Amino acid sequence: MTTAPAFTGILFFPVTPFTPGDEVDLGLLRRHVATGLEQGAGGIFPACGTGELHALSADESTAVVRETVTVVSGAVPVIAGTGGSLGNARAQARAAADAGADGLLVLPPYLVGGPVAGLVDYVEQVAAASPLPVIVYHRGNAQFTAAAMRTLAQNPKVIGFKDGTGDIGLAQEIVLAVTAERDDFLFFNGLLTAELSQGAYRGLGIPLYSSAAFAMAPAVARGYYDAYIAGDEAVRLRYLREFYQPLVRLRDETPGFGVSLIKAGLRLGGLPVGSVRAPLVDPSPEQTGRLADILAAGHRLVAELGSEPASNVSAELAR
Repeated sequence: MTTAPAFTGILFFPVTPFTPGDEVDLGLLRRHVATGLEQGAGGIFPACGTGELHALSADESTAVVRETVTVVSGAVPVIAGTGGSLGNARAQARAAADAGADGLLVLPPYLVGGPVAGLVDYVEQVAAASPLPVIVYHRGNAQFTAAAMRTLAQNPKVIGFKDGTGDIGLAQEIVLAVTAERDDFLFFNGLLTAELSQGAYRGLGIPLYSSAAFAMAPAVARGYYDAYIAGDEAVRLRYLREFYQPLVRLRDETPGFGVSLIKAGLRLGGLPVGSVRAPLVDPSPEQTGRLADILAAGHRLVAELGSEPASNVSAELAR
């Protein structure tokens, strides 16, 4: 059986910085990843959704993964994004293994729809392309059934499931189906701004979640995470009311803002990560001003409540 990576802290999804000339800025990427490590990241997912995998060439995604692995230097697991056309996904899987990544997050195939059996075959072929274990991302045009995930769970290289659809009933069915086969499977909440829904997901048996917000506001995201781990509902709900709920309202104004606002927040914080690539768009000056107010409210909350480095007990929750 393939050993799943051990995640012992908040999961960090870095952005991909671009220069004014629209080149990947590997120097800024190194700074960004190093800051996340310093702030207590327990796993790093480069060139995934927040990292704009959809907009990267194969060479660019490989460079992003390679630089991330170099900076991390084995401190925490590095899970690389792969997806799109099957040919590119297999090439990205091989390149990620060569770069030293610890696993793959398999995003949906490009454009076309297909039956569930075809999606299962897509994941199986990506898994077969490299020695790395894979996490299935259930979102967009990659909609898996409980039976399909039970089939995939029979492949020892498939070690995780990440829900990005928000269908609570189906997510529960998938957890039940997979845990009937495996007791070592990883389950992730992959909805946008996942902190808002994570209380519900924990009740389904999905204890891990993506934290895009950690990329731009690590102290705030860590404050929420610590309250979540400790079961401190009063503090967790304050983070939701005063930071995450306003952020989600702003995010929902424009498609793609789940990424665009993170990059804007980093720029507000002094890291010139550049714009998002088309078809995503940057927030307007007025929206950027509101984002600055939301970030300020989050940091005031951290100052009031205090935020210590996240305790390393995610692995316990995942059991």
